[in-house]
Amino acid sequence: MFPCVIWFIGLSGSGKTTLSDALFEKLKQKYSSTLIKKLDGDLLRNGLNNNLGFSLEDRTENIRRSVEVAKLFYETGFVVLASFITPTHQNQQLLTDIFDKKRGALFKIFIDCPLEICEQRDVKGLYKKARTGAIKEFTGISSPFEKPSSSEVDLIIDSSKLTINESIVLILDKLEEKGFLQKKYFTSAINNE
Repeated sequence: MFPCVIWFIGLSGSGKTTLSDALFEKLKQKYSSTLIKKLDGDLLRNGLNNNLGFSLEDRTENIRRSVEVAKLFYETGFVVLASFITPTHQNQQLLTDIFDKKRGALFKIFIDCPLEICEQRDVKGLYKKARTGAIKEFTGISSPFEKPSSSEVDLIIDSSKLTINESIVLILDKLEEKGFLQKKYFTSAINNE
């Protein structure tokens, strides 16, 4: 497995972290010597980015800092699995711009899931709070989410229609196609589930 940044884009509750965690486990099974780092928007918001709010300007800065952290891990040989809402085209372009000089380093996945399904999955109750006004500037409710087009990402996964395993197979196929790994090593593990 070659170093890269696999960036999951999508609404809260779309399945970004779930798929990132499942992919992490698959990669660690088959590439145990590969350095893999998971970065999650919630975790960085509680640490490095805890001084940022949720205005569009602060969201852009949150993504910029997070991309820079991912880049540092990538440059030291890591496969980085990053799960961030990345709500606007500007944020999505920022991600691309930062990695533009490192061609082949970035693999963007849009986890496309209808808002109503994301709300049903909402274990933290964030959408409910946003609907009542208790949370201001919540992406998808009172703050915009701009879906990337198929030309702006490497893969689109509809997590409302595909199982986690089906999604992982699609990701692995596309990673193989892009030259980051060889899928044959995953065949038996995937078929045994």
